[in-house]
Formats: sequence, C-alpha cells, structure tokens
Amino acid sequence: MKADIVPTAQEAQPSLLGRAECLIASIPHWLPLMTLRVALAVPFYKSGLTKWDGFLQLSGGAEFLFTSEFRLHILGQQYPYPFPLAAAYGAGIAEILLPILLLLGLFTRFAAIGILAMTAVIQITVPEGWANFHLPWAAMALALASFGGGKFSLDFRLRRTKCMDR
Repeated sequence: MKADIVPTAQEAQPSLLGRAECLIASIPHWLPLMTLRVALAVPFYKSGLTKWDGFLQLSGGAEFLFTSEFRLHILGQQYPYPFPLAAAYGAGIAEILLPILLLLGLFTRFAAIGILAMTAVIQITVPEGWANFHLPWAAMALALASFGGGKFSLDFRLRRTKCMDR
C-alpha cells in the first residue's frame, strides 16, 4: 500500500491562473446583471427619446421613418409596415418604458423579453445591423430573461422566488 504523499509547499499553492480565476469567480452575480440591465437599457431609451416631441406627441422624424422609410425584409422581399403610426407609437412607448423597467430591475424578465421581441422586429427592418447591434442586444436580453435582474433589483426586493435567487 502506498503511503500518503504530502504535497510540497509549491504544489499546495494555487497557480497564478487559478488565483485569477477564483478572483473573477468571486464577482457578485448582481454586478454583471446590473451592468447588463444598464447596457441594454441605454440604447433603447436614447432611441425612444428621438421618437417624441412631447407627451405622446410623435416626432416628425419618427412618423416619416415608419410611414416612408422603414420596410420589413422578409424572405428576400420588402414590405411596408402594416400600421406604421401604430408601430411608431408602440415602439416609442416600449423604448421608454422597457428601459426604465430594466434600470429599476422591475419586471426584468418581461422587460427583457419585450426588448428581445423589439430586437427581432428591428432585425427584419434593418437586417445589416445584426452583428454590431442586434446580436449583442439579443444576447443581453436572453441573459436577463434567464437570470432576472439579480439581487440589486426591485424584483429581488419585492418578491423572493426561487427563480429570482440566481
């Protein structure tokens, strides 16, 4: 039978890479989730601000884009928006409301799914933006929909369900 081998002092010390990995793993989960919420909220909120000239008063630019410029690119064809002003109002409201919910961490999963749906519509409207914008937005939205807002969110403070504790 082999005798127990006692590791040397050098073997007992974790490697520099191991220590760095442990340091990174010690980042509290709420921090990247909060960062994702902010990173996803900012571009949508800024876009939402451009759609309004006052309270529920669409800007001329938003009306023009949705009625004249924006097209849905589906199966190699381009189609105008079916109800362009309704789409402009809906996008403008969602681009203000959903980012605010994300920043607060309130109804985070639902806000993230809403932004994911908006990203899908934006993708078929502006297909060339997929790599630089739409794919990162979709990844951030999916992460937030999956993990929620984290411990630094109103969701966590208001109700502690099992799916919120990740």
